[in-house]
Amino acid sequence: MKILLRFTAAVLFFITNSSTAQKLPKKKTVLKTVTVANKYFMQKWPDPGKPIFVPSRNRTWPSNIWTRAVYYEGLMALYSIDKRKAYYDYAIDWANKHKWNLRNGTKTRNGDDQACGQTYIDLYNIDKKQFYIDSLKTSIDKMKASEKIDDWHWIDAIQMAMPVFTQLGVLYNDTSYFNRMYQMYAYTKFKHGDNGLYNAADGLWWRDKDFDPPYKEPNGEDCYWSRGNGWVVAALVRVLSILPKTDTHRDEYIADYKAMMNALLPVQRSDGYWNVSLHDSTNFGGKEITGTSLFIYGMAWGINTGMLDKKIFYPAVAKAWNAMAKESVHQNGFLGFVQGTGKEPKESQPVLYDRQPDFEDFGLGCFLLAGSEVYKMKR
Repeated sequence: MKILLRFTAAVLFFITNSSTAQKLPKKKTVLKTVTVANKYFMQKWPDPGKPIFVPSRNRTWPSNIWTRAVYYEGLMALYSIDKRKAYYDYAIDWANKHKWNLRNGTKTRNGDDQACGQTYIDLYNIDKKQFYIDSLKTSIDKMKASEKIDDWHWIDAIQMAMPVFTQLGVLYNDTSYFNRMYQMYAYTKFKHGDNGLYNAADGLWWRDKDFDPPYKEPNGEDCYWSRGNGWVVAALVRVLSILPKTDTHRDEYIADYKAMMNALLPVQRSDGYWNVSLHDSTNFGGKEITGTSLFIYGMAWGINTGMLDKKIFYPAVAKAWNAMAKESVHQNGFLGFVQGTGKEPKESQPVLYDRQPDFEDFGLGCFLLAGSEVYKMKR
């Protein structure tokens, strides 16, 4: 009921404000925007295998961690609309530097470790060399052979790992991958925390067990972290993009995806962004592009596939994209308003135009996913 009321309000807002709705820029302008942002990063990181040192934490990570994996998801999306050899070579070089392996090897069950596999499989689909995916497949097959299904205890993991199961299932025409990923998805949705991390009444997700009720935001609302919900949106898009229509649980994924889209539409800010706390604009209310990018990615994909009504969702996509392109992208391509790593609205605050986050790669990945999908939209 709450979703329906909010969605109805959003539709009424659209009807009364359609005459002032923004338009998306030309495709070449969208491409120019994402190109300059990506160029900045590639120039800053000419060696994709170089470890990532974060001064604020005085610690170094290998460059196949989840943050960099998300960047490469975005880069491959960019490559899908602009087949520059430099992009392909940059991704291949990154994978080669890590010997096509996962951060913690083939024994890992951690979705963050497996996220790099999404790009490994994308590259395998271009040039079918078995060693590209051997380590990834070994890791996933070990999980599939066990009875443990509660690994995705934080919703970010749905995006990091669920698309990998889908990709392998499609690649090997093996529905056991689809069945296991549903078991894990359903455990997160219905079991983790007190009664699952998905609130069907609001169409949104709590990030993990620390944020389901009785936890509340300062204004008394539930805590729905923007980027956490963005990860679920991205996961559903990436899964539904390739999952066979015959899959038993496809309709449920579609229903969850549409419920999220309908829940997100009415809480978009007037300036085009979404708050880091979706139901409490007073809790670190400010511009932020990672959640916003992932929501645009989901909405634009829905419009492009006919799953969403363009008349209703296009204004939200245009407003958000125009805001980010004009207000978040620096002239040299650096992205402002990126919330750093974490799990809730208070992380890395204040989120500012000229503040560099602890990791700047995943924010760009989210932005490239959004821009690539916006590019595909009919003008």
